[in-house]
Amino acid sequence: MPPFKTPAWMLEALDERREQHLFRSTQVVSSPQTTWMRQGDRRYLSFCSNDYLGLANHPHLKQTLSDAAHQYGVGSGASHLVCGHLDIHERLEQALSGWLGYERVLLFSTGYMANLAVISALASKRHPVLMDKLNHASLIDGARLSGATFKRYLHNDVSSAQKHLQSLDQPGVLATDGIFSMDGDRAPLASLASLAREHEWLLVVDDAHGLGCMGHEGKGAIDLDGLGAEDVPFLMGTFGKAFGVAGAFVACSQDMADYLTQFARPYIYTTAMSPAIAATVLASLELIRSDEGQQRREQLANHIQLLRQRSAAWPYPMMPSDSAIQPMLIGQSDDALHISAALAEAGILCKAIRPPTVPPNTARLRITLSAEHTHGEVVHLCDTLDAIFNDVSE
Repeated sequence: MPPFKTPAWMLEALDERREQHLFRSTQVVSSPQTTWMRQGDRRYLSFCSNDYLGLANHPHLKQTLSDAAHQYGVGSGASHLVCGHLDIHERLEQALSGWLGYERVLLFSTGYMANLAVISALASKRHPVLMDKLNHASLIDGARLSGATFKRYLHNDVSSAQKHLQSLDQPGVLATDGIFSMDGDRAPLASLASLAREHEWLLVVDDAHGLGCMGHEGKGAIDLDGLGAEDVPFLMGTFGKAFGVAGAFVACSQDMADYLTQFARPYIYTTAMSPAIAATVLASLELIRSDEGQQRREQLANHIQLLRQRSAAWPYPMMPSDSAIQPMLIGQSDDALHISAALAEAGILCKAIRPPTVPPNTARLRITLSAEHTHGEVVHLCDTLDAIFNDVSE
């Protein structure tokens, strides 16, 4: 039997992506996730990882993972509600809830799954969804999955959010990123929390890019705005970024956790995260809260300050951000690809981010910094960009 023929509409869609300089492909990395990574036969200095505190290859976490795998095995074997909720999962949930000041925490295998679970369970035909125009795709997909009335307000514009909210007849779900993954800026969480409270809406904050690397003890964007569990009913965080591991969680009240346990399908029908991973996340949390974690956050803040100082001489603007995500706004996709390729030629990995991940005509270099970078490595990135831009101007 001949192989199934690829439909013409698929091929046309692929050709269109190539013509628009928007075609995506994966590159194989053959080294640990550190600031120096190997792709193919070349070694690169990386400025595109989300390992913001440099914990993904931390020796203590690697040893913890190995020890926990010997103790618990590598798989949980079932969902949390069958027999997959091990004592190490329980210990991690309690440690997270104590750290953040919430009554309960539920664990998930990915941040995408956590956001799908929360939004699709809370929203319905009776409870609309309102969210920031630049929210992560997982929040948007959760709203679509719920079948609820779905509105999006202008990015970080509280007056726009208020107008939309007042136009909706029933209380619902107000959702925002804490730190926006492609822009690096912070949501006006205090104002959104006040708005949600005034109109009796449920505020959901996805702080995947803030937790661990910002705020007191790494408590993230809500801590920077002086907020807590009484202000943000649902807080989502991931373990694959500043924590350096994998998985995610949702923090909320006891009653709200019970509600998600009954109605959040991605929680009910998914195998629990590996117990070895849960043990490693717990060890990572201890590091984040320790003096070493504070030193790493200070190192990261110094790198951010240096990069922004040097960027004043570049022809493309840096977008407003005090986070580890430092995007350089290029505009056209082919220009962003050209600069990314020039960096790669110089031995630096920094990916061009293009539509549809970002809005049209806002292609960018998404520079991400890590506490694991040295001062000299950040200087080298800046020097290399100086040279690239000088060549272009000549």
